[in-house]
Amino acid sequence: MADGMARSLWERYEPVHQLVYFAPEAHRAAAGLGLRGFWMGYFALRAAPLGAVPPSVVTAGFYVFHPARVTRALPDAWAYAAPADVLAARQEAMDAAATRLFGTDTVGSAAFTEAADLAWEAAAGADTTGRVLGAANQALERPDRPAARLWQALTTLREHRGDSHVAVLVGLGIGPVEAMVLKAAAGESDGAFLRETRQWPEEEWAAAVARLRADGRLAADGALTPSGAALRAEAEARTDAAAEGPWSALGSERSGRLATLLEPLARTVGESGLLPPGNPAGLTRGTYPGGGIR
Repeated sequence: MADGMARSLWERYEPVHQLVYFAPEAHRAAAGLGLRGFWMGYFALRAAPLGAVPPSVVTAGFYVFHPARVTRALPDAWAYAAPADVLAARQEAMDAAATRLFGTDTVGSAAFTEAADLAWEAAAGADTTGRVLGAANQALERPDRPAARLWQALTTLREHRGDSHVAVLVGLGIGPVEAMVLKAAAGESDGAFLRETRQWPEEEWAAAVARLRADGRLAADGALTPSGAALRAEAEARTDAAAEGPWSALGSERSGRLATLLEPLARTVGESGLLPPGNPAGLTRGTYPGGGIR
């Protein structure tokens, strides 16, 4: 833990965060707001902390989606539901999903409240300079109920890490499609699934593959070359380093305690069957059955 708190904690909080995309409570919340289809719900639920921003802002922040995927959902979603209403529905849905999945006894336990409070402290103390999604989530009010509080705190930490990852990719000159091609080549996600769900045309995907081959990052069979593996490892290491701040502030002992408290929750999500196989950013070590996504 001491040398890799950011990675260890991510492996445990990411599956819990994923409930907002795959739990039926989230889908029902989006439908109840009048949002049409999975993707309108996805973008509205995730982008709501930013306010009614235009699709260009969401495309930039989320990084790996083709602009056309975003513009099919936004700004139309804001005509059906204001961001404040989306946030309220999101909180209710996540509270309900966590209570159902983990059980009322677990959610009502002292250990669960301890996890929620530790996570909230870490999230509240995170440096969000240059991290827009992290900052927008950090600015939300502290929920009273432990399940909602835990989920929101973990989401703030997740978006803080995600913002850091995007900054690293930009700094290394790894574009959105190249990032996904490298992830698929590393065996962490299914390339076809990534391309189709992020709505990148086949020709743009093929062009990214060609660029990576020309740069010596991909072999002819699509596998990572040593150079490609080194680039990917550097991106992950820099992301971990940039995401270390909240855990350094919380301290090794308390961060380790939070990891221990989160582990059974992450395992429960992984074993629930909610997360689809080949999902867009599987856990790097496969710690939990079913994994999670970044």
